Amino acid sequence: MSHKVLFSAVAIALTVVGFYPYIRGILRGSVKPHMFSWVVWAATTLIVFLAQLEEKGGAGAWAIGFSAAITFMIALLALIKTSDVSITGSDWVFFIGAMSSLPLWYFTADPLWAVVLLTTVDVLGFGPTVRKAYYFPFEEQLTFFALFTARNLIVILALEHYSMATVLFPAVIAAACSMLMVLIAYRRRVLYAEGDGDG
Repeated sequence: MSHKVLFSAVAIALTVVGFYPYIRGILRGSVKPHMFSWVVWAATTLIVFLAQLEEKGGAGAWAIGFSAAITFMIALLALIKTSDVSITGSDWVFFIGAMSSLPLWYFTADPLWAVVLLTTVDVLGFGPTVRKAYYFPFEEQLTFFALFTARNLIVILALEHYSMATVLFPAVIAAACSMLMVLIAYRRRVLYAEGDGDG
């Protein structure tokens, strides 16, 4: 399994490389994450990590667990730095959906159901960030989402056991990050063309 550990190490390294400039941007005020998106992502990522461990995902789960810890930190920074903290009714729905996966997992004794629900909630959690990225595309970093697309693909390679419960989350999040990159790039180009680009 040494190559699996190597893939996991690369995925963790990409997590650090991806988060470092993002966190630095938050501290400098150039990046303004939507706090509630990050709370939802932190909760879902942590529970998926636990479900992957249950399904014997092994080394492939390590980067997901590491990412969960940093994601909680970003949610806290977003709150402290008074970034975008507007919370809508739909944001609460996403959060409650994430939390509801715990009893679902408990009563079904099947981590797959938790992962399916959490993956759905996590994608829905992109909603506030997609809305903000559409209007303020320069407040997000393309490189960040590119690194996390690559990170999630490498996580799949690092998994020691392949099943829907272990593969679904990183595959879908890689696709979601890719689509968000396309949106950000497109909106930046539009704003530049309109003369509204500020950087």
